[in-house]
This record gives sequence, C-alpha cells and structure tokens, in this order.
Amino acid sequence: MKKVTLLPRVNNDRCKACHTCEKVCPVLAIKVKQRKAVVDADRCRGCANCEQRCLFNAITMTKRDKAFEVGVDVKSVDYKDIIDLCVKAHLHPEQTICYCVGVRAEEVAAAILKGAKTPEEISLETGIRTGCTIECIQPILRLLDAAGYKLEPVEGGWQWYGKTATAWDLSKEVKEKYSSRGFYFEEDRKVLDKIIDGCKKGEDK
Repeated sequence: MKKVTLLPRVNNDRCKACHTCEKVCPVLAIKVKQRKAVVDADRCRGCANCEQRCLFNAITMTKRDKAFEVGVDVKSVDYKDIIDLCVKAHLHPEQTICYCVGVRAEEVAAAILKGAKTPEEISLETGIRTGCTIECIQPILRLLDAAGYKLEPVEGGWQWYGKTATAWDLSKEVKEKYSSRGFYFEEDRKVLDKIIDGCKKGEDK
C-alpha cells in the first residue's frame, strides 16, 4: 500500500501553460485548461514530479487535509492467475519491481487481471511509478505485454522508456559477441528460470 499525503498546488500567476507537468505525471492527474495547470486531486498520487519539473516554480507540494492509501489486494483474484502472468513475463510474483514504493510484481499482475490496461491505470491503482517513475516502467510493460496488451504512450505521458532486452530476449549474435568477455548469458538465464519456476511448483507460496 502507498500512503498518499501530498497534493500539488498551482500558482496561476507563475503558470505559463508549458504542459511539462502533464508530460511527467504518471497518472495523468494534471492538465492544462484555459492556459493554466489544473490538478485532479482524486487521481493525484503525490509523486511531486510536476513540482520538480516545473520550469517556472509554479507548483508547490502541500500536505493533504486527509491522507489515503492506494493498493491492490492480491487476494482479490485467483493467485494461480497471478503466478501464470508473472511467469509469462519472466518475473517472480514476490519480486519487488518498484523500490521507491515497494510494489511487487504480484500486485501489478493483480491490477492487470482486475482490468488495468495501461501503465497510467496501473500506477493509479497500485502507486507504482510514483517515486523515480523510471525503473519500474520496464516490468510494467513486460507484464502488460504478457497479458496481451500492445501499447503506445498516451498523449501527455513522456515517462515511457521502451523495453530493454532481458536474458530471454538477447539475440544469438549478441550472446556470441560478448560471451568471451566474461558474460554468462545462458547460465544467468538458467538461474533466473529456476527462481521463477519455483513459484509455479508452490515452493514460495
């Protein structure tokens, strides 16, 4: 669970409607309307990206009158389905994939199984990507891809970085080129497969 305690306030005198805040919000909670940034308090997850990136210091994070928690209960869906989705994405269900917030792969999988279809929807439900917003986009995209969703960044969201190659994606040419330089791609993959396959056999749940 992520506890949301902050909310951005916009100084309209300083706001220049540059749209930067829109482009860095992981949950699309801030929009420029009539040439001023407007915050949707219900959607905001208090990450402070808008404040940190504003070129005109027009946004200040303030304490909410009432804090609230966001998160998805993994018990609300069949855990076998969570395991299947995580394994397909080459992730262990109990693996932490967002260190800023502490979200595990199982929670993101549960969010997807409950209907979340984009990184923005997943962030809204779980709080993932409301820290650095960078590292955890990779496993999110892997899980969405494993669920069959083929996505393109939505208008407004710049915090997408294309999937990087994993141990399961490397081409034969890359493996051959670097295997003589101290890289053990096949050995690494076997270890990772063993860890992930363990959850299918009920060794970790």
